[in-house]
Amino acid sequence: MTTLEELKTMPKLEAIVQSHGPIFDLIIIGGGPAGLTAALYAGRARLKTLLIEKALLGGMASTTYHIENYPGFPHGISGMDLSRHFEEQAKKFGADFYYGEVSGLSVKPDRKIITIENRTIEARALIIASGTETKKLGVPGEDQFHGRGVSYCATCDGPFYREKNIVVVGGGNAAVEEALYLTRFANKISIIHRRDKLRADRVLAEQALNDPKIFVIWDSQVEEILGADRIEKIKVKNLKSGNSSYLAADGIFIYVGATPNTTIANGLIDADKEGYIKTDEAMRTSVAGIFAAGDVRSKTLRQIITAAGDGAIAADSARSYIEEQLSKKRK
Repeated sequence: MTTLEELKTMPKLEAIVQSHGPIFDLIIIGGGPAGLTAALYAGRARLKTLLIEKALLGGMASTTYHIENYPGFPHGISGMDLSRHFEEQAKKFGADFYYGEVSGLSVKPDRKIITIENRTIEARALIIASGTETKKLGVPGEDQFHGRGVSYCATCDGPFYREKNIVVVGGGNAAVEEALYLTRFANKISIIHRRDKLRADRVLAEQALNDPKIFVIWDSQVEEILGADRIEKIKVKNLKSGNSSYLAADGIFIYVGATPNTTIANGLIDADKEGYIKTDEAMRTSVAGIFAAGDVRSKTLRQIITAAGDGAIAADSARSYIEEQLSKKRK
């Protein structure tokens, strides 16, 4: 994956734009598995492509310690290594990469216009692959102790909790995977889950329930995070009895779902009630020439492999759209 030092030496935005002329064929917003796969397929189609990522190439997948369900790696692979492979392959076929945040989006009949760093860039087609952000619990103390015991990334912060007692909130794949990862460091991990059964894949759930360091607190939710300079305890409410109790903890890792990064598309592209972008099977949105791929899209399964599939389809659909538009101009 691209390092901080490499970022400092990457081409400036103006240089990238000048090298391609006044308009790109395709701009991809987001550098997770969907965006990187789209860049790979667009590059192979010889489209003039710019991928824009505001944070970390590989997206949330890059922060996952061990991935067991991506085909081709029977012994698993780290999220960082898999993301590196995605990035290297996309760059091999000529896509340009830029680190920055898109702040605006508008549409003309034959142009998609994005705003970044107080300037606009145009493309014939656009793929939104901006992924999701982790949801917050929204309880007292969560913002106060962010970075001082509250975390949303076990791979990032797990090593700080050697020989400590920590809490993981959630019951899905992300929560259970990260709880298992945290057993490398912590003395004890308490999973707090609203239901009486983990929602994670059965293989993961069995691993967690059989791990001597992991304890599950069923039918419960966090009410408050308390401490002085750092977290000291968690107030937990049992949803069946209504009783509250306090759990001593040095840290809390929160995995209670995600929200789509669709701010720039609000009011422009059709979305479902949760804000995920609606598409057809070709990844076409309600706006011609704008496609969506990966976790930002309204769908039933959000995994690395489905994101990669979305990216490939979106790039191919974008290619077809661009070719059709250019053909009409020539007539």
